Amino acid sequence: MSAMTEVSSLTGRLLVAAPALSDPDFDRAVVLLLDHDEEGSLGVVLNRPTPVGVGDVLASWAGLAGEPDVVFQGGPVSLDSALGVAVLPGGGGPSPGSRSRAGDPVGWRRVHGAIGLVDLDTPPELLAPALGALRIFAGYAGWAPGQLEAELTAGAWYVIESEPGDISSPRPENLWRAVLRRQRGELAMIATYPDDPSLN
Repeated sequence: MSAMTEVSSLTGRLLVAAPALSDPDFDRAVVLLLDHDEEGSLGVVLNRPTPVGVGDVLASWAGLAGEPDVVFQGGPVSLDSALGVAVLPGGGGPSPGSRSRAGDPVGWRRVHGAIGLVDLDTPPELLAPALGALRIFAGYAGWAPGQLEAELTAGAWYVIESEPGDISSPRPENLWRAVLRRQRGELAMIATYPDDPSLN
């Protein structure tokens, strides 16, 4: 039995950077895992808005992007590629083990619950009536097989259940603290961790 069949997939969950995580690409990062299996892991950082407007790079999608309507830096890999992630209102989770459902709109692929990937080659007008919050990401975060598991064992990340509102947070700069604050016990306390511990 492989390790991945013993451990449930983390697809659709959040990786919240521990304060001690020293990689500048992931300092205080909140990562939505879009794929996690024996071939590795892929996700997007939800709290790294850039100054670039969605309309400047994907004008046809600008009207569907939530506030702030900017491109987010999804991670350090393939910064020249764009990923769309959107919530389908009322699009609750499929049955266990299923990644899609009859009635899902063309151009939207369910990742977890109401969260899915948008095919940015689809004409936006086909998806507009169905989609809720949409975020556009430049690049993504990726892990080779076993790499994320090693980082989790080392305590670099907290694994937390995602909520559809995490994707469309109007104040992404506060997302790290907000996600931790809604947890119980020790994790809620970590939300108060100072940006610079030396000043404490």
